[in-house]
Amino acid sequence: MADRYDYIIIGAGSAGCVLANRLTEDGTTKVLLLEAGGKDNSILVKMPAGVGNLIKEKGTFNWGFWTEEEPHLDNRRLWWPRGKGWGGSSSINGMIYIRGHARDYDQWRQMGLAGWGYSDVLPYFKKSESLEGGGDAWHGGDGPLHVSKASSPNPIYRAAIEAGAQAGHLTTKDFNGFQQEGWGPYQMTIKDGERWSSAKAYLYPALNRPNLTCVTGARTSRVLLEKGRAIGVEYIADGQAKTVYADGEVLLSAGAVQSPQILQLSGIGAGADLNPHGIKVQHELNGVGQNLQDHLDVCLSWECPQPITAYSMTRGAKQLLVGLNYMLFKKGKGREQMLESGAFLRSRPDLDRPDLQVHTVLAIMQDHGKIRVEKDGFTFHVCQLRPESRGKVGLRSADPNDDPTIFANYLATEEDRRAVREGVKIARDVASQAALDPYRTSEYAPGAAVRTDAEIDAWIRAKSETIYHPVGTCRMGVDGDAMAVVDGQLKVQGLEGLRVIDASVMPTLIGGNTNAPTMMIAEKIADVIRGRAALAPQDAPVFDGEAVKAA
Repeated sequence: MADRYDYIIIGAGSAGCVLANRLTEDGTTKVLLLEAGGKDNSILVKMPAGVGNLIKEKGTFNWGFWTEEEPHLDNRRLWWPRGKGWGGSSSINGMIYIRGHARDYDQWRQMGLAGWGYSDVLPYFKKSESLEGGGDAWHGGDGPLHVSKASSPNPIYRAAIEAGAQAGHLTTKDFNGFQQEGWGPYQMTIKDGERWSSAKAYLYPALNRPNLTCVTGARTSRVLLEKGRAIGVEYIADGQAKTVYADGEVLLSAGAVQSPQILQLSGIGAGADLNPHGIKVQHELNGVGQNLQDHLDVCLSWECPQPITAYSMTRGAKQLLVGLNYMLFKKGKGREQMLESGAFLRSRPDLDRPDLQVHTVLAIMQDHGKIRVEKDGFTFHVCQLRPESRGKVGLRSADPNDDPTIFANYLATEEDRRAVREGVKIARDVASQAALDPYRTSEYAPGAAVRTDAEIDAWIRAKSETIYHPVGTCRMGVDGDAMAVVDGQLKVQGLEGLRVIDASVMPTLIGGNTNAPTMMIAEKIADVIRGRAALAPQDAPVFDGEAVKAA
C-alpha cells in the first residue's frame, strides 16, 4: 500500500462513504479511506428487521458507548449505540429518512453561515436521493441513496395517523415535502427490502476504482501536524502503528463522538482538556468536544389485544423462520424495520416549528429492546427535537483505544423538561382516540399510576434514553467565534489541510433523524473540495401549505 494520497478520509460512516465516492469520481484523485471497524457483511445489517439486534449490543457493528452519570436523569449512565464499520451508524440505524425542518437550515444561515440555508442545501438532498416513484420539487429521483415509502399493511400505522387527526393534529403525506408538521408515514432508506446505508449507496459503487484504497481495522491514533498544517495520519492496524501522508487534505469523518476525540488525541483542543492526559497542545481550540446536543426519547407503550405486532411475529420458532425466509427468498417480515409512521408536533402553539417527534413502533420497547416484553403491543417513541441543554465529549485517557467520556447533560433546563413532559401528555391523548381502540388495551408504560406532572417527570428521569442523534461537538462558526471548531467550508479554524465533515459540525440539532442531513453535508463539501461550483439554490414552497389529508 502506498503511503501518500491526495486525501485521507478518517471514518467510513455516513459522511465518509459519500466523500470516498465523490472524491474518486474523476479516476485520478488518490483517496485513502480508513475505518476502525470492518465490512458491513452481516445479514443483520442487510435485513431491515435486524436493527433491533444491532442497536442493543456492543460488538462488531456497534461501538456501544456509555455516557457519564447524568445528573438530571437520576445519575444514570445511558447506553449510546454508534455505528462501527462500513456505513457507520447508517448500518445500524432505524433507516428513517428525515431532513429536518427548512427553518433549521435557515437558522444556520442567520448565524452567519452563508451557503447553509434551506434553499442552499435542498439541491444536495435531491442530488443524494432516489425516491421510490420518482423525484419532484422536493425530492431527487436518480441519486445513489434509495428512499422507499411506507408500505407495511399493518393497520396500527394507519390507525396512529387517524388517531392523531382525531386528537386535533394535522396530517401530512410527506415529512420532507411542503409540510413537516402532523402525523403521517415515514420514508425509509430501504431498497427492495434491503437496508440502503451510505456504504451501499456510495462506497460499494466506488470499490473497484483504482484510485480508492480502503483499509478496515484501522484505528486512528492522531492527525499529524507540521507548521500549522495537517500532513498525514497515524493509525494502528494489526497491532502496528502506521503512518500515511496527505498531499491535499485530511478529512475527519468519525462522527460526533470520535471526531472530537481524534482532534484532542492530536493535540487540537483546549489545554484544560488535554494537559491532564499528558497531551501537548498543538493547536488551541476551546470548542472541541463542546456543544454536544442529542434527542432524548421516552417510550410510551400500550398492550395490543391482537397478535399483529413484533412479539407474535417473532415468537419462538417464528424468529428463525423470519430470518430464513429473508435469507433464502428475501421475503417476509425481515424486510420491515417495524416503525413506518409517526409525527412532528408542537409542544406549545406559539412555536414556529414542531419541537417533538414521534415514531410508532410495532413492539413494546424497553431499554433499546434489551428487555424483551412477552406481550403484543405498540410504542410511541417521543423525543424533544431542539433541546436547550448542552453537553460535551472528552478524553478518558491518551490511549486511542479508550472510549471517550460523554456527558450529554440531558434535561438541564426547565424548557427541556416541559417539552418532554408535554410530549408524554400528547402521546397519551393520541393513543386514547377511537382509531386505536381495536389495537389498544392497557397502558404498559408509564402506566396508570403515573398521572401528575411530578410523577411524569420522575418517570422521565428514570426511563428516558437517547434516540441516537448526537451532533455539534465540532461545530461550524464564523470568524471570531471563539467556540467554533470549523468554518463554513468545514475547515478546522486556524489550520490548513484539515476538515471535519460529519454530524459534529452542526451548530444546532436539526428537527429530525440526522442520517440524511449528514450525507447532505458530505455531498455539499465534496463539491467544495473538488473546486466545483455549488449547486444553484432552489427555493420551493416548503412547509407553508394547507394541511393535507392522511396518506
